[in-house]
Amino acid sequence: MLKIKAAVAALLIAVSISGCSDSQQQQQDTAASPELPAAVETESELFTVIAERLDTPWSIDFDEDKIYISERKGNIVTVEDGRLSRLPVRTSKEVKAVGEGGFLGLVLAEDFPNTGQAYAYHTYDQDGETMNRVIVIKKEEDQWVEVKSLLEEIPGSNVHNGGRLAIGPDQHLYITTGDAGDGEMSQDERSLGGKILRMTLKGEVPEDNPFPDSFIYSLGHRNSQGLAWNDEGEMYNSEHGPSGTPGGHDEINLISAGNNYGWPDIFGDEMKENMKTPEYHTGDEAIAPSGIAFEGSDHVLVAGLRGESLYRYNIRNKRIEVILEGEGRLRDVKINKGKVYLITNNTDGRGRPSDEDDRLVLLKD
Repeated sequence: MLKIKAAVAALLIAVSISGCSDSQQQQQDTAASPELPAAVETESELFTVIAERLDTPWSIDFDEDKIYISERKGNIVTVEDGRLSRLPVRTSKEVKAVGEGGFLGLVLAEDFPNTGQAYAYHTYDQDGETMNRVIVIKKEEDQWVEVKSLLEEIPGSNVHNGGRLAIGPDQHLYITTGDAGDGEMSQDERSLGGKILRMTLKGEVPEDNPFPDSFIYSLGHRNSQGLAWNDEGEMYNSEHGPSGTPGGHDEINLISAGNNYGWPDIFGDEMKENMKTPEYHTGDEAIAPSGIAFEGSDHVLVAGLRGESLYRYNIRNKRIEVILEGEGRLRDVKINKGKVYLITNNTDGRGRPSDEDDRLVLLKD
């Protein structure tokens, strides 16, 4: 679908979105004037800039042509009919936007047009410990509010919080969690850290989950930030490999119920009984994959943070190619009505932001 060559595009857009220093201040400031100036689309050879000056965006979702983007400090930006608005999310436990944590995964409920509800994943503090939780939120006129907590006390830290949410073809909610910097918990079936979790849309344990009375769907993950299904219903994830020496070995995995994907016991091509080696890994090169999206049944689009590129991975021949680079860190990629959208993440403390960052862009066919 895409015929894109790697290039660096200079981007300009006449829109100003400013953020505040914490969630409570954002709620006070944004409620008074939620509407932001009209966006002016800027064209490049490769893509159109839809929005700019986003504040550490993390996740994209769609309601028809409306675009919703989570921001780590605790806001959701809406892009609709050429206009942008930022609303705070009022949660019962304050969003802890430090390190890699904050307001992360966002997925709209299937009945969002009628209920205004969505699922969200955010980091919080509990008695001095960093945790993550899954909640249901609802859009109101001047804010989003928490309706219900579905799952608490998912291990967290300044690093490796996971955080991707997705509703599968089976109409269950899937959640990626990180190892919170402690690899051993990825192998511990008593811990929710370093796993892919699966729950009903009401927050219950599905009867056919692989571990009795447990949300755990798969284990042995280090820090997965991407989930997607192809047209055949196969689920894949993206996952960060080890840091330091050796480094790299970022992964793409075909996920099946109950499988153990090895971290920290194996990585790369290593093998161990009852553990799965990845479908693909990057070797010594680190790309830090985040959001992923399927382009048909055979190709996975992968947003790279450290790799600062958009990749296309062919699951049949297991080859990967760069299809866009030069725009810095990329956090999420989504396809809506056949069009590919992605967000940069240069304001996350590890990038080199320009005056226009962060941006939502629409790739050209």
